[in-house]
Amino acid sequence: MAGRIYIIGMGPGYRSMMTEEAFTAMEKSDVIVGYTVYVDLVKEHFPEKEFFTTPMRQEIERCRACFDFAIEGKDVAFICSGDAGVYGMAAPMYELLPEYVNANSDLTEENLIVIPGVTAAISGAAVLGAPINHDFCVISLSDLLTPWEMIEKRLKAAIDGDFAIAIYNPSSKKRHDYLKRACEIMLAAGASENRACGYVENIGREGTKSVVMPLGELKEAEVNMFTTVFIGNSKSEIVLGKLVTKRGYQI
Repeated sequence: MAGRIYIIGMGPGYRSMMTEEAFTAMEKSDVIVGYTVYVDLVKEHFPEKEFFTTPMRQEIERCRACFDFAIEGKDVAFICSGDAGVYGMAAPMYELLPEYVNANSDLTEENLIVIPGVTAAISGAAVLGAPINHDFCVISLSDLLTPWEMIEKRLKAAIDGDFAIAIYNPSSKKRHDYLKRACEIMLAAGASENRACGYVENIGREGTKSVVMPLGELKEAEVNMFTTVFIGNSKSEIVLGKLVTKRGYQI
């Protein structure tokens, strides 16, 4: 009989920011699968478990390993940072599912169970105050899987629609100037240089750091791949050091 595959959003990775459902699923699984850095964050809680890891850019290998373990009859915890359905591995697992269902009569869609987690847009917002308290969107600046032209189009549309924006993957060694480019695109699309913004590094982990500033200053900010950036809408404000996007109540 095929095992279950729990596709788990583990939040930032610390136990205190995981849901009970996520932790319980890891507890009852036979093997924990994930990106090496994520697995290292949970190993101390499950020293008796079997682990399977791969480095960056081997995501599909991790997915296939989950199916292979399940076909062997093992229950699998497939862990993802934040939420598995927000730039996570839930989608590719469902994309691959028909291949394995057709090849193995024991495996069905019921064997896949997605368990939500606290994504960076939510946990980072809590650190900054209330930056996404009205309509907002999430945009990744990583162009590994999405052409930059599409990212640019989405940034312009978000400004045109006056959304608050949570920006994932704002920088890396190869993309060190992408946040600056994104800020320039938003400014050219009509955003004011004084638009309230902020960012949070190492959300929910040791060394958490948060900063608020106007968009004109954010353009020159040095951020890294562990940073989530927040762009307010046209009515957002910095209130006593916190980034606040108003809901619209009469105060």
